Amino acid sequence: MSASPPIDPISRAVIQHRLSAIVEEMGEAMLRTAYSQIINASRDFSMGLVDRNCRLIAQADHIPVHVGALPWAVRAVEDRFGDDVADGDVIVLNDPYTGGSHLPDVTIFVPIFAGGERCLWSVVRAHMGDIGGATHGAYNPEATEIWQEGLRIPPLKLSEAGKPRTDVLDMILMNVRFPNEFRGDMDAMIGAAHLGEKSLRRLYSEFSPAVVGGAIEEILDGAERRARDIVQTWPDGTYKGVAYLDDDGRERRDVAVRASVTISGSQIGVDLSASDPQSNSFVNSPHANTQAAVAMAFAYLIDADIPKNDGVFRLLDVTLKRGTIVHPDEGAPVTMSTTHPANEIVEAIVRALQAACPDRCMGGWSRRFRISITGDNPRNGRKFIWHLFHARPGGGASSQGDGWSTCGEWHSVGGIKFGSVEVSEARFPLHFGRHEFRPDSGGDGMFRGGLGAALDLQIEVPAYAHTAGDGIRHGAAGINGGQDGKPHDYRLVSNGDEVALATKQFGLQISSGSTLRIRSGGGGGWGDPAERMPEARALDAKRGFVQT
Repeated sequence: MSASPPIDPISRAVIQHRLSAIVEEMGEAMLRTAYSQIINASRDFSMGLVDRNCRLIAQADHIPVHVGALPWAVRAVEDRFGDDVADGDVIVLNDPYTGGSHLPDVTIFVPIFAGGERCLWSVVRAHMGDIGGATHGAYNPEATEIWQEGLRIPPLKLSEAGKPRTDVLDMILMNVRFPNEFRGDMDAMIGAAHLGEKSLRRLYSEFSPAVVGGAIEEILDGAERRARDIVQTWPDGTYKGVAYLDDDGRERRDVAVRASVTISGSQIGVDLSASDPQSNSFVNSPHANTQAAVAMAFAYLIDADIPKNDGVFRLLDVTLKRGTIVHPDEGAPVTMSTTHPANEIVEAIVRALQAACPDRCMGGWSRRFRISITGDNPRNGRKFIWHLFHARPGGGASSQGDGWSTCGEWHSVGGIKFGSVEVSEARFPLHFGRHEFRPDSGGDGMFRGGLGAALDLQIEVPAYAHTAGDGIRHGAAGINGGQDGKPHDYRLVSNGDEVALATKQFGLQISSGSTLRIRSGGGGGWGDPAERMPEARALDAKRGFVQT
C-alpha cells in the first residue's frame, strides 16, 4: 500500500467513529441472531477489528477479557496461514494455547481486503453453551488436563474463498452436546463478522485504503499520547500487589497472583513471575488470557474516553514465568481462566498501583461464582443447559462515587448482563422467588462498594449441575482504606436440608423443587469509612442498602 497522505482532523474523526460504529453494529447483529441464552440474553460475546500486524484497532463495550486477547488470536491465525488467506475465507479457533482464552470462547475471523491487500480482520468471540468434554458447559472442576475440558480447535478454515467446509463444521458439531444451539450461535458469529466486512468495504470505498490506513495510524498514535500523558504524572518506582484465589478446587488454598509494577517515565512494566506455580485444576491462565487481564487492568486506570486500542497498550511490557498459574505449561486445564485468575491479575495490579495513582484505582469488583444446570425441559421436551448469570455481584467503589450494584466482575465490568427473569422462566423449568439487592454486601468506605444480589431460584425438575467460581472466602478488595466487600454465600435447600455449595464442585444432584439460595458478593469500598458523608449513610439506610 502506498504511503499515507496527510489526514485532515475531520476525516480522522469520522473514520474513528465509523470504526467504533462498525463493531457496535456487529454486536447488535450478534445479539439479535444468536440462539443460546448465554449469548442472546447474557451477551457473553465481543467484537473487534485487528490489523494483519496483530494490532487492536477498534472494539465495542463488550467483554474486556475477550477483546484484550484478540490480537494474540490474530497472531496465531497469521502464524498458521500467512499469505494463504483469500477473500471469502472464514477461520475459527478456540485453543487457549493458540491465541484463545478458554475452550468455550470460540473465535471467528473474516479477512478484509482493500486495494488488493489484506488490511484488517473482522473478529467475533463468543462463549458457547457447550464445547464437549467430560461435562456439560465445559467447566469441569475435576479436569487435570485440557483434553478433559472439551474440543480444542486450532486455526481452521470454515470457508475457503467463499465455499463452506461442511466437513469441518460437521466434525465440530459432532463433538458438542447441543449441536443445533451451537450451529445457530456460530452462524450468528459468522454473520456478525461478515457484517463488519461489508461495513468496512463501504468505508474503504468512501475514502481510500491509504486514507483509512493513515487515519488508523493517527488514531493509534493519539491514544498512545493521551495514555502517556497520564502515566508520566505517576511517580516512578516499583509497586507490589497481591490477590488470592480461595483455592484451586484441590488441596491448595490462598493461591496467589503477585504483581510487581514498575513505572519508568510513561512506560509500565508488569511482572507476574512471582505468582504461585500452576495448578492441576482448571484455574490456570494461558498466555493470551493473562495478557488480556493485564491490558484491561491498565485500561481501567486511564480516562474512559481514550480509545482502548493498540496505541494505549504500547505502554505495557509484561513479564511472565512459565509454569506459573498465569503462564502454565501447554496441556494444563484452563477453563476458569477468564474469571479466575483473570480477576485476581487485575486486582493485584490495581492494588499495586494504589500508591502511585490512588484517585484512579477503584475498589475490587466481586468474584464470579457460576452454576451450570442441565436436565429435561418440559417446556419443549428437549434437554436444556442453563448458565447462572443472574444475581450479579457488586462493582468496586472509586474516587468518583459508590460502586455499581449487581453489575458483575473485573473481567466484564458490566458487559455481561443477566437476562429477563420472565423470559428465563418461560424458556426453562425455573422459578425466581426472589431477585433483589443484598443489603450490607458492599464494602464500607468514603465511597461504598456496589451491592451483590439475593436470589432464591427454584428448580422445577430433577437436574444435574456443577459450580465454577471463587470468592466465598476472599471478598472484593477495599482500596485506599476502604473495606472489602462481603464474600459470596451459595446454598442448596432441598427437602428441608440446607447445604453450602463449594465454588468448584462436580456432579451436584438437584431434586425437583429444590431451591438455590444465592447471595452474591459486594464490591470493595474506596477510602476511609470515617470520611463517608452522613447524608450518604442516611440514604443507604433509607433505601435498605445498609441494615446493620
